[in-house]
Amino acid sequence: MTARERILAILRTDPADTDCSHALELIDLYVDLVLAGEDPEAHLPGAHVHLRECGACRRDFEGLLVAVRDIGAGCSP
Repeated sequence: MTARERILAILRTDPADTDCSHALELIDLYVDLVLAGEDPEAHLPGAHVHLRECGACRRDFEGLLVAVRDIGAGCSP
């Protein structure tokens, strides 16, 4: 892959991707779906794509998921 092709791959955005602010608005619902055993991709495809592509938002989601699971298990934050 040439340098130009690498740059274009980095800049390419999945058209289903939502932006960070929209994904973060949905993150609590996304966590609820995961905890309920639902398929969040089916319900929130744009947020799913964004969380797959955006490391910062994915870390926020993972942290919230851990926190909610810990609270549900009776652990103190």
